[in-house]
Amino acid sequence: MTGPLISVDELRSALTGGSGPTRPTVLDVRYRMGGPSGPGEYAAGHLPGAAYVDMDTALAAPPGEGGRHPLPDVAVLESAMRRAGVCAGRPVVVYDDWSGLAAGRAWWLLRYHGHTDVRVLDGAWAAWVAAGGPVETGSTTEVAPGDFIADPGHLPMVEAEQVLDVEVLVDARAPERYRGETEPIDPVAGHIPGAVNVPTSRNLGPDGLFLSPGELRALYAYVGATAEAGDRGEVAAYCGSGVTATHDVLAMEVAGIRAALYPGSWSGWITDPHRPVACSR
Repeated sequence: MTGPLISVDELRSALTGGSGPTRPTVLDVRYRMGGPSGPGEYAAGHLPGAAYVDMDTALAAPPGEGGRHPLPDVAVLESAMRRAGVCAGRPVVVYDDWSGLAAGRAWWLLRYHGHTDVRVLDGAWAAWVAAGGPVETGSTTEVAPGDFIADPGHLPMVEAEQVLDVEVLVDARAPERYRGETEPIDPVAGHIPGAVNVPTSRNLGPDGLFLSPGELRALYAYVGATAEAGDRGEVAAYCGSGVTATHDVLAMEVAGIRAALYPGSWSGWITDPHRPVACSR
């Protein structure tokens, strides 16, 4: 593994030149909150050989005290990844049509559960299409079952009772939601006290690609998230439901910063009315 991102050219080369254990397993995890159906978009066109993995049934548990997208049951994730052809010794590439926000969740889950070679397609589906990459259609793709064994705990994570002790807590939501000016999804507006705001949109350039490692280091250093702080376990990220925060975790990984994820995020935090809430209007 050479990093958490893979370019369109690198992926095309891997798919055309690789075979057996060197050829990546490609996962289509298209999902957008309030957007078009992921399975429908997949059927209309997807990367050759890609298997579709559903956010709500495979990459998250049902909503509850853990928020709107709690982490999936280990057995559920393992079964879904095996059906999609994921093997422990074979690289995995994940993509979406949401600037990497859903793909980041799949990347984090696979890495957290022990897969060591997972990469996100930089620029997502739009970059693949713009580059003239080949496209398949159809609602299903035949893949050989995988042998992935989910073993949780390989990436750092924090729970609600630890969040207020995090030195640099990054809120990945849009600025107006962070400030508490509006809250279109959750019943309470605001942010976790002490959190700093780095919206996921800041991770990308105008071309839809992730910023360079140096640019990302500067972006996160501005709020105190540095490689040194990450090595000390002092950096974590959250969002609304624990999905898009993985985009900030991924961006910090590109920058060489180790960051934990708070999976419950804002929607889980506010399930307990005794937890403090901050606004900066």
